Amino acid sequence: MEYCVFIHTNHKQIVGALVAEYALRRNSKNNDRFDVKIINQNDYPYFQAHEGQLYLRDGIKRPWFNEDLQSFTPTRFMPPELMGYQGRSVVIDPDIFAVGDVWELLTRDMQGKAIMCRRRAGPKGIVDRCLASSVMLLDNARLRHWDVEDKFEKMFTFEQDYQPWICLKDEPRETIGLIENEWNDFDKLDDNTKMIHNTRRRTQPWKAGLPIDWRPAENFRLFPPLGWLMRARRKLFGEYALLGRYKSHPDPNQERFFFGLLKECLEKGIVADDMIRDEIAQNHVRHDAFDVIDRTPRLVGAWR
Repeated sequence: MEYCVFIHTNHKQIVGALVAEYALRRNSKNNDRFDVKIINQNDYPYFQAHEGQLYLRDGIKRPWFNEDLQSFTPTRFMPPELMGYQGRSVVIDPDIFAVGDVWELLTRDMQGKAIMCRRRAGPKGIVDRCLASSVMLLDNARLRHWDVEDKFEKMFTFEQDYQPWICLKDEPRETIGLIENEWNDFDKLDDNTKMIHNTRRRTQPWKAGLPIDWRPAENFRLFPPLGWLMRARRKLFGEYALLGRYKSHPDPNQERFFFGLLKECLEKGIVADDMIRDEIAQNHVRHDAFDVIDRTPRLVGAWR
């Protein structure tokens, strides 16, 4: 098919990915016109081959761990290759859930750009800030230079830094257009939201109460001593020591939206009870998930 939405994930976020796939289908009136596929990082052996090896991240050499919550992020650049560098694709993180119809994004006028995404932070006109590659609309034919395995391997020879790759700083700026923030709404769910992104990892609704399993940044340009402190913590106590636990999301609507979707997934057999129990046992899903599902009201039509 000419159009495809990809959700990239690893084993730790597979429940989120399945809910994300369901939300895309549930909230589109054009389901016969595009595919939805999940990219699972575990299916690509070259990630596992580098377990524990040092790679370059924001100028700092750190060990690569496939058990890290975010180990799937390089796979967000796979869609053009997976589609034979043809057609259009949208790629999203597994913590992004459609509220609107993704077909509107897939078919929008790209004005000759190869990539469309939103800014992560900063005012327009500051071209050296990180762009949010967590949602990208891609013209696959214009991205024949994307070779994920090659880029990934170069992180371990220190020829490629993870941070500029993920932030799209390696791409010519003139090939990138901007989409409205509503297509990648950072922890904001309102009447304008098209896709909600639970991007603040500490408050992802399905993780509350679990021990933190992602590694924070260690390079703080505005206040370098904080980076030194984080590096000392890691070296003295371990990768995830002293990081605390996931917190409840401050917006109850976002928790209700996610668990309303998950409730429907369970009822439709998209996700099985046994799978949720297994994910709870592995600390991938909060331990009170079934209680939250039981008390979550049914979604009626759109989340509103």
